[in-house]
Amino acid sequence: MGEVGYAKSGVGFPEKEQGGLTGIPFFKVSDMNIDGNENELTIANNYVTDEQISRRKWRVITEVPAIFFAKVGAAVMLNRKRLIRQPFLLDNNTMTYIFNHSQWDSDFGKILFEKIDLTKLTQVGALPSYNSSDVENINIP
Repeated sequence: MGEVGYAKSGVGFPEKEQGGLTGIPFFKVSDMNIDGNENELTIANNYVTDEQISRRKWRVITEVPAIFFAKVGAAVMLNRKRLIRQPFLLDNNTMTYIFNHSQWDSDFGKILFEKIDLTKLTQVGALPSYNSSDVENINIP
């Protein structure tokens, strides 16, 4: 997968920064449970302003569409993936796979990604987890 895109981990999202209703969506694992987000993340529980982004030195992911999924904890075992088509941020319990759009169609990529069992990448530890290189090392037959 590393030849046709790349994986990027999320960042810390302090509680005091959470709860915003406007701005850039800051997606967390729980956002996959919102009605309407079953296939594509369009609604977030948290949004952040340009001021927050600047102050915290967060980098908004603008290379969209991208695939969003859990990377640590019990949520990894659910093997859920969602497409995102708008600029976004993601918390440190999640990861995104960003397509090289010159190499393939992202809708096809989403279908292909659904066939990948990410639970097979989990590392043994206190919490199941994997990292970006694990995702990028997946071979596409």
